[in-house]
Amino acid sequence: MLAGKRILLIVSGGIAAVKVPDLIRRLRDRGAAVTPVMTRAAEEFVTPLALSALSGEKVCRDLFDLTSESEMGHIQLSRASDLVVVAPATANLVARMANGIADDLASTLLLATDKPVLIAPAMNVRMWQHPATARNLATLQGDGVRVVGPNAGDMACGEHGPGRMAEVAEILAAIEAALSGGPLTGRRIVVTSGPTHEPIDPVRYIANRSSGAQGTAIARALAGLGAEVVFVTGPARVPPPAGVQVVRVETAREMLEAVQAALPAEAAVFAAAVADWRVANAAGQKVKKDGSGKAPALEFAENTDILATVAQMGEGRPVLVIGFAAETHDVEAHARAKRARKACDWIVANDVSPGTGIMGGAENEVTLITGDGTETWPRLTKDEVAARLAARIARKLEAGA
Repeated sequence: MLAGKRILLIVSGGIAAVKVPDLIRRLRDRGAAVTPVMTRAAEEFVTPLALSALSGEKVCRDLFDLTSESEMGHIQLSRASDLVVVAPATANLVARMANGIADDLASTLLLATDKPVLIAPAMNVRMWQHPATARNLATLQGDGVRVVGPNAGDMACGEHGPGRMAEVAEILAAIEAALSGGPLTGRRIVVTSGPTHEPIDPVRYIANRSSGAQGTAIARALAGLGAEVVFVTGPARVPPPAGVQVVRVETAREMLEAVQAALPAEAAVFAAAVADWRVANAAGQKVKKDGSGKAPALEFAENTDILATVAQMGEGRPVLVIGFAAETHDVEAHARAKRARKACDWIVANDVSPGTGIMGGAENEVTLITGDGTETWPRLTKDEVAARLAARIARKLEAGA
């Protein structure tokens, strides 16, 4: 897919720059030509000599190169490639891009290019979550810039959370999608994620330990393959991915309404950990202790099953409906029964029993159950699970689910 393609690769100054040599090597292995551009800060993490040796091209570093600038070389460079990739894209460079600042070679190329642009953000978690970064990213996406990542995990600064640059395999998939239009281009997919909060009173609620990390990773992977993703999320601990339509909800009933409003769609992935029950007698005011030492009596009502509701639709049912089964014992047996009972096409089952670290963790170990059989995947990061699942969805839809 990348054979003969020309990539202008802009490397800015972050520790994630150490992944760039591997990215260049894999791009070259796929037949792409890579022209590296480095900011001065990037040279603190990886050398121009290394990128030149791997790419087989001169590394561009200076805006005012007299030989090339006599012919406006930076304009030619910005338009000679099929795709401009920024990896890593630091908070500083993202801000300059969003505001049209051109004060070095990298930012000038980005302002002068007429080619599609893909960025792989990488920064400290607080920088990523800062309102200024969110505004800048929204501006870039409005301008048509594609975004891959970032992922959540441990950082070089010692903190943990979203902000890690996407893995090389994810960036490669996003590059292929950007150059091909992506195998899911034009396909609408609904993804649910996170927990739901079922109120007891205005200040208390019933919830579960879901972080929303797996659903977020799936939405990000599908968007990277070109899908139009409607991301319906409960109160998750991780921020929603870039490049998707986000619908925030609190309760199971709100999630069902949001899913129904998002249809029709070609596929639906129900990764949310939806509460099975809600408090039927939720109080309108905070429940106070009455001095008796007795807890208030809570009455429960069963929530409508979102997965079963959509899977058993007649007209308007998505072609591919995928559910998740988080189990603590007899995982495969329970998952098979759930698939049959709810009439969905696939079930992604995992063991969330204490000690696995799956619920709320960075990794997952899943079994995919379809009408064709069962596949047990090795323990992977949640981003890797998402990438595998997104690729399977793309193949299924292309083949005609």
